[in-house]
Amino acid sequence: MSMETKDRRSGHIEPNREAGYERRDANIRSLLEFGFWLAMVLVVTLLSMKLAYHYFAKMEPVGAPASPFTNVREIPAGPLLQAMPHVDLQTYCEDQEQQVNTYGWVDQQAGAVRLPVDRAMDLILERGLPTRAASQAPPGSSAQAEAPFLPVTQDAQGQCSFVEDQRISEAPIE
Repeated sequence: MSMETKDRRSGHIEPNREAGYERRDANIRSLLEFGFWLAMVLVVTLLSMKLAYHYFAKMEPVGAPASPFTNVREIPAGPLLQAMPHVDLQTYCEDQEQQVNTYGWVDQQAGAVRLPVDRAMDLILERGLPTRAASQAPPGSSAQAEAPFLPVTQDAQGQCSFVEDQRISEAPIE
């Protein structure tokens, strides 16, 4: 219902002076019904959530609540940073070089020894590699299969090549 009226003669719209305000109040009964049903929906939702939480708690118990003072992350002992990484790398590479170029026991009880790489290669050339007859080869394998040729790259030494390069560049020129 519009508060304006249209004058039929001139087509001009004038406000209706009689309808200055709304003559009826809000419907209290409808507002109370809406509030009641809203409260009912909230109560039903809260009860169903409580039942669901109790059901899940019985199905899979969580255990004791965690205390903020337990399971504190332990910091490992010892230095956390390398103070001199170049010295550490050089020491590591010297140890590796010593392992590759000297004799030593790997497992004395089993009789396993460590040989220098050069000596091990000489022994392989003298004695040859152990072989087996083609009839003893496992099924599905080729008895004449050759090992693939793998070219040696410049990075074959890995991280210790850096130390070797420094030794060469720092060596006095004669």
